[in-house]
Amino acid sequence: MSHKYEILTAYTDGGARGNPGPAAIGVVLLDEKGQVVAEVSKYIGQATNNVAEYLAVVYALQEALYRKASKVVINTDSQLVAKQIMGKYKVKDQNLLKFRDLILNLFRGFDKVEVREIPREENDKADGLVNRAIDLEALC
Repeated sequence: MSHKYEILTAYTDGGARGNPGPAAIGVVLLDEKGQVVAEVSKYIGQATNNVAEYLAVVYALQEALYRKASKVVINTDSQLVAKQIMGKYKVKDQNLLKFRDLILNLFRGFDKVEVREIPREENDKADGLVNRAIDLEALC
């Protein structure tokens, strides 16, 4: 398999207004030069913050797979999601466990995956995509 990108960096965010409440995901995917290669802003219906955060990571990994990345770096401001994916925290919620297992399965499509917990202020683009999706849905 020839790789279209050596490294793609994803910024992921998910949020729910009300927790659970109207929820959405946001993903920004950057190439090695920092150029945006994909954005996802998607309303996901009623969900918790944690479900939205996990689903954002799933979408980021799928977008990186579509673009044949060799390595992907996932940046999330969710400490829970980052630590659960990396196995530092146990996943007790059965619903979240399904998402974690799906993510670990998607990891198999890459030579290397790195998951980083980042400060919220470094995730403003993905956060903006979350809010835009929820706001747009509210207008419908």
